[in-house]
Amino acid sequence: MTDEPKRPRFLTISQAAEELNVNQNQIRALLRTGELRGIQVGGRGIWRIGASDVEDFITDAYRRTAERIAAGEVNLEGESEPQ
Repeated sequence: MTDEPKRPRFLTISQAAEELNVNQNQIRALLRTGELRGIQVGGRGIWRIGASDVEDFITDAYRRTAERIAAGEVNLEGESEPQ
């Protein structure tokens, strides 16, 4: 048995943003375009993103990145490390 806390089934926009290391507006944009699956619950624009949907998004992002690398479309020259 593990002492690791159980991960919630659904994440808030804020939690998903933290998980993906992006801001909340980026998560909203991904939801709007359908790149990241989510559900609207209740009123007032309350969104929840399945933890498994975040994992699927990451897996798909790795696949897309590998395809872009293979096609020679990726340039890391301008990439800088956070300080």
